[in-house]
Amino acid sequence: MDASPSPEPTTVPPVETQRLEEPGSDSRAGRLSFCTKVCYGIGGVPNQVASGASAFYLQPFLLDVAQIPAAQASLVLFAGKVSGAVADPVAGFLINRSRRTGSGRLMPWVMGCMPFIALAYFFLWFLPPFISLRGLWYTSFYCLFQALSTFFQVPYTALTMILTPSPRERDSATTYRMTMEMIGTLVGATVHGLIVSGANKSQQCEDTVVSRPVAVSPDTTRLYTIAAAVVAVTYPVCGTLLGLGVKEKPDPSATASGQGVSFLAGLGLTARHPPYLILVFSFLFISAAVQVEQNYLVLFCMHASRLHDHVQSLVITILVAAMVSTPMWEWVLQRFGKKTSALGICVMVPFAILLAAVPTAPVAYVVAIFSGMSISLSLLLPWSMLPDVVDDFQLKHQHGPGLETIFYSSYVFFTKLSGAFALGISTLSLEFAGYTVGACKQAEEVVVTLKVLIGAVPTCMIITGLCILMVGPTPKVPRPDTSFQLSIRRRTSYSLT
Repeated sequence: MDASPSPEPTTVPPVETQRLEEPGSDSRAGRLSFCTKVCYGIGGVPNQVASGASAFYLQPFLLDVAQIPAAQASLVLFAGKVSGAVADPVAGFLINRSRRTGSGRLMPWVMGCMPFIALAYFFLWFLPPFISLRGLWYTSFYCLFQALSTFFQVPYTALTMILTPSPRERDSATTYRMTMEMIGTLVGATVHGLIVSGANKSQQCEDTVVSRPVAVSPDTTRLYTIAAAVVAVTYPVCGTLLGLGVKEKPDPSATASGQGVSFLAGLGLTARHPPYLILVFSFLFISAAVQVEQNYLVLFCMHASRLHDHVQSLVITILVAAMVSTPMWEWVLQRFGKKTSALGICVMVPFAILLAAVPTAPVAYVVAIFSGMSISLSLLLPWSMLPDVVDDFQLKHQHGPGLETIFYSSYVFFTKLSGAFALGISTLSLEFAGYTVGACKQAEEVVVTLKVLIGAVPTCMIITGLCILMVGPTPKVPRPDTSFQLSIRRRTSYSLT
């Protein structure tokens, strides 16, 4: 779930929707058909399928199938995440400066990126014949995949703003998109896991053998290649449905948005806004904790417990729990408030520690359920709080349009960067612990390290992030009439990174 549902700055409070669709307004003109909404939602599936598969299975593939040293695997994950982070503001800048074509302003970016993302993803799971340069191979293709995915996701999510002028229809289209993306994450991890599960069973491992690499069979490489091809095919298939069912309309706010603040000036302003800083710093830790938990679950099951046969089921349990619990968390946010609801992220903490201490199958499934619930809230909460932060900023500073782009893109940039450092450093710790690539059984130091990474590290990060969030100032919620004006101002931006 890196995996994750896309950022959502377009949610409009009910009171705003009512004000914008007063009697007499031509709401029917902006109504989207069911087919358009479904095709739009399907367009986001490939990225989430690929992200879901790589979030859980890429690291084990690099260490045990590609058999590159842990230090090089650390570099692959770090460089890839950094490239995705850097691509966010670059994509927003280039797309905003691009000219409208016959097929629109955003659709050419969306459709043009898809075939290249598919190729980059396929070669990310390909085993080249040379050994010495495999680290460079996977670093290059993971960086390319992350950067191209960002260049696809930015204009794709931005389509929500110009599909229709109706806020209610935008919310409806967004619901379709997020639902399809969550299904895509589940399908990606499930399909990839089912295909490569035969690879894990094909390795004949003896419990008495410690730290001896096992040769990778041709069947294993073939299964990973098939899994990569299946995921890669979703890009042209879903892209075709997106192109047939969704037609980009001229942006009505493009001529009325005016000149906003420059990027650097706006970045300086947002960096001095206390509620925004609190939100960013708190979720730097929380999002990094979630990524560490996801990336090390499979390795933990394979090398620090006797849960080899449960890997696929545990991954599915986590994703299903996250998907099912999302509506519940949405109700909790509305009923108890966002700061109070944030404490729900802590449900992962005691169970993660319990799994590290008692790595049995019953405990693992309980942990998977509560981890999925916690992950769901950690993904939903920041995108629910960011609009409040933006409104609070606009109330205090009264700046023109465009700063929303900086709020969202800089938030994504820093959270991706924190994930890069967390995954890079944690994977490097396996190198220092003596991880042997391709070995069926690892040394005791590696087992202890994996237990720390699956239990203590996410726990400390989550507690730190929540402490920062709780002590920070709460953004002021604008009155309905003020909120109406701010909603108009917010919709003049393309910012959806």
